Amino acid sequence: MTGQTTRLTGQSGEAYVCGELKKRNMRIVARNVREKFAEIDIVAVDGDTLCFIEVRTRKNTSLGHPAETITAKKKRAIRRAAEAYLVRHRIPPRPIRFDVATLVWDTMTYEYFENAF
Repeated sequence: MTGQTTRLTGQSGEAYVCGELKKRNMRIVARNVREKFAEIDIVAVDGDTLCFIEVRTRKNTSLGHPAETITAKKKRAIRRAAEAYLVRHRIPPRPIRFDVATLVWDTMTYEYFENAF
């Protein structure tokens, strides 16, 4: 898969996930937030909780489930990026959560994992 195809698949997946989050009455605050340590795919608010959401999109599961690709290193990087985001935006203490959304296009299988890490 070329870089361009992978990027388009990811962007389409993020757009789909945003639609699903809105159906859950979550408010999208930001997308593709680049911090020094990592990119945060989606920042959303669920009630009083600020959610940092990692989106994993795949065309199929021939290489495994999309959630399996989130390594311990990636989780650490996302946590550090979230800390930087909170500081940069001067967000007062509030509940936060790290969620994962997965989408497999060939079967249109969407899954959402709250408190994934």
